[in-house]
Amino acid sequence: MATIDEAQRVVAIVRDAGGRIVGRTRLQKIGFILEAAGLGAGFTFKYKHYGPYSEELSAASRIAVVLGLMQETEQPASWGGLYSTFFTELPADQNVPLARRQIAQATVDADAVELELAATALFLATEGVQGPWTETARRKPDKAVGRLEQAKDLYAQLRQIQTPQPLPQIL
Repeated sequence: MATIDEAQRVVAIVRDAGGRIVGRTRLQKIGFILEAAGLGAGFTFKYKHYGPYSEELSAASRIAVVLGLMQETEQPASWGGLYSTFFTELPADQNVPLARRQIAQATVDADAVELELAATALFLATEGVQGPWTETARRKPDKAVGRLEQAKDLYAQLRQIQTPQPLPQIL
């Protein structure tokens, strides 16, 4: 079960992304990239169908909503399911490293599929997988067609942000 501290750390991710994150998958990918950059909230991630996933982060987001630390709305998606939007009205924290806000804000506005591809390649690279972009395309062929280059561009933009733990160059 998630703790109040973990719930507050999820809310901080939403806050640092500008107070609004559309999609549970996007929340997961932002959280993972922050972890990889040494700016995370301490959540652990494993590979799932949509790339890096943290059960801790997922549970903490549910607790944050129950405790009223942030709001979540669900709306119908074009594919027939539901998608979530997370909101918080917490003011910006001036003590948060600029790089954390830069990554959170760059990823919150990125195309969802390109973000998923970039986060997946990063995850595979951190796990020591050879050719992480090729492996990402193999695992996600429908998503990679026509979007892999844009995902690489997004990742290159994220790498330009000066972080405590530099994001690795992925070939």
